[in-house]
Amino acid sequence: MMGRWILRGVKIAMLVLVVGTALSFVIMSLWNWLMPALFGLHRIGFWQALGLLLLTKILFGGFRGPRGGHMHWRGRMMERWEQMTPEEREKFKDGMKGRRGAFGSPAAAPKA
Repeated sequence: MMGRWILRGVKIAMLVLVVGTALSFVIMSLWNWLMPALFGLHRIGFWQALGLLLLTKILFGGFRGPRGGHMHWRGRMMERWEQMTPEEREKFKDGMKGRRGAFGSPAAAPKA
């Protein structure tokens, strides 16, 4: 059982290394292709690209992974929607018609 967890940890570490290396090379290539020509900046190496990747991840993305808590409201809304009667659903849709979203924009709403 313990050997399974160790093997899984090694696989995850290898995946992180491969993805990090690939993304660093992509960032380095794009930087060296665009930035010197557009802005007159210097070319960067692999380690600088890896540092840039980590910096942008920290500043803009964080390290929370694909299961971030930013969509927790969706599950609650789906539960509420399932518990509504058809009349309540229509009333909710009518209330949302004046807003942007899946229920139509104000321009698309029929005029009385």
